[in-house]
Parts: sequence; structure tokens; C-alpha cells
Amino acid sequence: MIGVFDSGVGGLTVTKEIFKYLPEYQVIYFGDTARLPYGTKGAAFVKKYSDKITEWLLDKNAKIVVIACHTSSAWASDFLKNKYTNTPIFDMISYASKEVVESTKNKKIGIIGTPGTIKSGAWSKALKQLDPSLKIYTQACPLFVPMVEMGFTKGQVTETVVKEYLKTIKANKVDVLVLACTHYPLLEKLIKKVVGPKVKIINPAKSTAVEIKKFLENNPDIEKQIKKGSDHRFFFSDEPYNLEKISHLCFNKKIDPIVRDPFNE
Repeated sequence: MIGVFDSGVGGLTVTKEIFKYLPEYQVIYFGDTARLPYGTKGAAFVKKYSDKITEWLLDKNAKIVVIACHTSSAWASDFLKNKYTNTPIFDMISYASKEVVESTKNKKIGIIGTPGTIKSGAWSKALKQLDPSLKIYTQACPLFVPMVEMGFTKGQVTETVVKEYLKTIKANKVDVLVLACTHYPLLEKLIKKVVGPKVKIINPAKSTAVEIKKFLENNPDIEKQIKKGSDHRFFFSDEPYNLEKISHLCFNKKIDPIVRDPFNE
């Protein structure tokens, strides 16, 4: 199976892209809804639970692990890759960075994410390594996650919040905007409306799914180990709020959650 984890339901947007590009493989998903959001937690906390979840996914027979959470990607990716050296681990930053650099014409990049992701500087660091001449403008948007979790993905109130957060980024005339949080693709239509049609919006989940597909094509020994079929399983450490609406937004259908907290039993 392909293991995917996030701090909540936002990682379902990453799972959506995996289903699109790798429809034949089984996915096991874990959303740590008992401890969300990770975006306002410290690095030590995020590493600790990212590690616990990775180990749990491997115990459930996941053969590769996808860190769908951008905050975990920022704080825990290198740690997990160094610890689980025999397991292919994919994060939200490594593979999308190249697409971002290739997409900009004026070398002005906007990055929006949780406070933890922005504070880590991981996106800016990855992009500057590819092109030091880039001008990068970042903005933490802490209200976006709870708005999405509560189903506020459109409407006047949500649009007002989006406009407020994106005011500075829009003023700096970026031509590429990175959605550096798994929840943000569910606000993409509103974000696009606010920043305008000339700004390319990049959802890193797509780049990651494409990279996983390439990896499996080039590593048939690992590909053969991954269980195939549509018997996907969705685990959450606490009752996920508004899951039915969000799963319909991602998959056009309801998913059946398995609610249990393996770290508090």
C-alpha cells in the first residue's frame, strides 16, 4: 500500500492526486485529527508524531510513505528519510520546487502556508537552492485550515479573509503562488479570483503524485510489493469534522472513516 499522512483531512487533496495518477494502487491514509493543526505546533512535536505515524503506516504494510502535511514536510522530512532509510518517503516540497522555478517569468514567487511551514523557511530554502536570484514573498494564513475543516470554502466571509491574507503577496506582483498547505487547494477557486488569472497557482500534491509514478516505473522491485486494488482505508485519530462534505469535494463521494487513536491507547 501507499501510506499517506496529514494532520487532518487536508491530506485528502493529496490522496486525490494519487488516485488520479496512480489509480491501481491501494492507499492507507492517516489523519491526526486528535492533534491538529500541526501548523501552529513546534518542530519537536511535529517530528515526534510524524515519526509515530510513519512507523504505524509501515506496521500496516505501507511500502512507501507520503508526507502530505506541509508542516511535517518542512520540519520532519529529512529526519524521517534519515531514520527510515529502506523506505521511499515523499514530501510536499522536494519535487514541487522544480516546477515552481520553471514556471516563473518574473522570478517573484508567493508562498502561503501555515505558521509552522512559513516559520521553518523550508520552501524558501529549497527554491533559493535552485535559483538564488528569486524574490520570495511568504504569508502565513492560520485561518485557512479551520475554515476548510468547517466547510467554509466559499462565500463572502471566506473571500474577505482570503483577500486580507493575500494583500501583500498580490501587491508584490508575484507570477507564481504556491499552495503550501494541503487544505488550500479546497480554496483554490477563491484564491485564483483574488490574485487574478495571470498568476499561476501550484498545488504541490500534483508534482508529488507524478514523481511517485515515475519512481515506481523506475523501481519495479518496490512497485511489485505495493498492494493493488480500490480497498482504500482512511484512519483518523479523532472524529474528523465535516468529513462528508470535504470527501465529496475531493472524491465526489463519501468515505467511511476508521476512527481510532493508536498513540493514546
